[in-house]
Amino acid sequence: QVQLVESGGGLVQAGGSLRLSCAASGFTFSKYGMGWFRQAPGKEREFVATISRSGGSTYYADSVKGRFTISRDNAKNTVYLQMNSLKPEDTAVYYCATARLTSGSSRSDEYAYWGQGTQVTVSP
Repeated sequence: QVQLVESGGGLVQAGGSLRLSCAASGFTFSKYGMGWFRQAPGKEREFVATISRSGGSTYYADSVKGRFTISRDNAKNTVYLQMNSLKPEDTAVYYCATARLTSGSSRSDEYAYWGQGTQVTVSP
């Protein structure tokens, strides 16, 4: 069965960095776009970043552009989210997801599978 397992979350001070990983199994990873989403307490889940199946195309939410970088290693079936210059408003549970498309998407309804999430907390 499809599994997406996120790791790398934690507590960091504002201005710091974290690298999230999402290990995928149970499907042909290299055929699908991948994405990262996040959900803060009391808020709806929001798009963060997406990457095409080859890694050649990426797209970011305006709120993270220039600070976050999404990448993937198809040989390791893993997608990453490098987060720099973190802000308290980045605090959320971060989820990786597998798109139904090869290109990835910013729409959550275009994702078929989701991980369990990893908590990121940024202190002031």
